[in-house]
Amino acid sequence: MRRMLEYQADQIEMVLYSHKVPGRVLGGVVTPRWVRFEVLPALGAKVSSIARLSEEIALRLGSGGVRVRRQGSRVQVEVPREDGEIVRLLPLAARLREIPRRTAVLGLDEEGTPLLLRLPSPEVGHVLVAGTTGSGKTALARSMAVSLALHNRQGEVQLVVIDPKGRGYGAMSGLPHLLWPVIREVHEAAYALSDLVKLMLERDRTGVREPRLVVVIDEMADLVEAGGRGVMRSITRLTQRGREAGIHIIGCTQKPTVDAIGSLVKSNFPARLVGSVASPEDAKVASGLKGTGAEKLLGRGDFLLVVKGDVVRFQAAYVSSREIEAVVEKLQLGGRKSRRWPLEELVATGTDSRKDVAPGHVKSANGRGVAAKVARQLRLIK
Repeated sequence: MRRMLEYQADQIEMVLYSHKVPGRVLGGVVTPRWVRFEVLPALGAKVSSIARLSEEIALRLGSGGVRVRRQGSRVQVEVPREDGEIVRLLPLAARLREIPRRTAVLGLDEEGTPLLLRLPSPEVGHVLVAGTTGSGKTALARSMAVSLALHNRQGEVQLVVIDPKGRGYGAMSGLPHLLWPVIREVHEAAYALSDLVKLMLERDRTGVREPRLVVVIDEMADLVEAGGRGVMRSITRLTQRGREAGIHIIGCTQKPTVDAIGSLVKSNFPARLVGSVASPEDAKVASGLKGTGAEKLLGRGDFLLVVKGDVVRFQAAYVSSREIEAVVEKLQLGGRKSRRWPLEELVATGTDSRKDVAPGHVKSANGRGVAAKVARQLRLIK
């Protein structure tokens, strides 16, 4: 791999030099799905000029596309890996010794650091997961829900799962944290959301916030279209006032537009998880920001976390149906009597042969060596 990284760094420098915007590759990071090269532009070189060369760089590297963005005084060139790997949730969760309550595990960020999202934080509250088919929206939301069940007692977090298309969440049936069985019918979803609004008002009146209720809604735009104004009104009220009552929405959609799910998108989902989208315009709508480069993402769990204007690229953690079934069985047998229990015994249960990943840094005296290491800290968004 070292020779390949050195070759790619040379090719990036060659493209920049040939277009009279010279720069030097100083190092970078190897992640599960892509390699990020750190480029220091020469004095006077414009970042916009480098960004416009993304297609030329991709062509030179034989890649389907690269993502170019500025970070501080350097420019980052992110190149997809041909041997991309999967980040598995259970080994990742077992690696984390202590996770704050009501916090979901997202995956690994671009430094190889576990990325966590604390739902009750004022900057979070509710989460919009957006992206096209194949981006990994459902898999990410499912991993978030399972991670919450793994690290919280039922008295701390309860889950409501609305799955209008009836796919992706079946393995979670029987999970003790579910307030109701997985909801698949539109009319059942409408009743459940209406009941949640009533519960929210009652909690507001009595000052109750516990346990936290996390409502996962898959294909939210389709649910709103099928359920009509009643569903739209309930979701809007929950996203406007739910956080103060301990209710949090994780909404997944392919179409995060005002026309599709109303004006609740713009102001009531402070945290965005954006997967691959079709165009820069869709990227702007999904993230609420210009120039995120979400249209260059690879799909299958390659996401951007957007909170308070900050953008973090990460590879989402994946948990298979067999792994979820093993988790459900463990929890049903009373394996969650305390907040500390041996996750390691689940890591090999129901898993397949996919490798756990060990992201590493690309850095040496000449900026081209590989010094692999596994991050031991965590990155908590709160």
